[in-house]
Amino acid sequence: MRWVAPVYYALALLLVLWVVFPLYLLASLAFSERQAVFAYPKPLYPSPLSLEVLRAFLEVPGVAKALGNSLLVASLTLLLSLLLGAPAGYALARYRFLGADLFRILVLLTRAFPLAILAIPLAVRFIRLGLYDTPLGVALVHTALALPFAVLVTYSLFVAIPRELEEAAWTLGCTKVQAFFRVVLPLALPGLAATGIFAFIISWNEVFAATLLTLRERTLTALLLALLHDSPLPFRFAGGFVLVVPALVFLFVVRRYLFALFGIASR
Repeated sequence: MRWVAPVYYALALLLVLWVVFPLYLLASLAFSERQAVFAYPKPLYPSPLSLEVLRAFLEVPGVAKALGNSLLVASLTLLLSLLLGAPAGYALARYRFLGADLFRILVLLTRAFPLAILAIPLAVRFIRLGLYDTPLGVALVHTALALPFAVLVTYSLFVAIPRELEEAAWTLGCTKVQAFFRVVLPLALPGLAATGIFAFIISWNEVFAATLLTLRERTLTALLLALLHDSPLPFRFAGGFVLVVPALVFLFVVRRYLFALFGIASR
């Protein structure tokens, strides 16, 4: 079975190339001159290195504001998903009550309703509540999209943490709240980080609700969707690059929690 390891590494390399090469090509064209963007075949590296395309993209009216709105909405979605999902997951994992299994199924079934069906009632309700065309309104919808997975992921996470650890902390003088923050929370951080990443990326990439519920306070995805049809090719490459970078930076910042989740030492 000596061939297993080479095949495994070859498949892993192909997977990495499949993911990384499009991102590299996107970044390469975003840092190229306009002439290179229109060239065929596309260059594998920018020569010369230029910020012309990115500068032109960021100078388009509304792009900088939309980028800020996307970051704000995604951050609010991450925060709300963890603040609401983690306690619900902990309660499902630690307490037994009638209908707990049915509740978990119902939480997941909330994703069975297409957002398009709820679009008009949702927009009307948000107008009445004063949440229409606000980052908070979009963040609430994105939180509703991410929350079922946040609840179920954190439920699985807390189930895997032995209850005996909390009970030992209680016998040593900790209250239930202190035991949670001193014992359970440090062990749960990698999983909570993964949940937060999932919520952030759902919000960052979502376009339907952001387009429906905003006119002036658009997120970057909604703005790009509105401008994409009439935009030149360099604008599209620069927009794709700007959409990808924040998510990658966010992943890089929390990577040590992800490594801990899979038992990999972070250096």
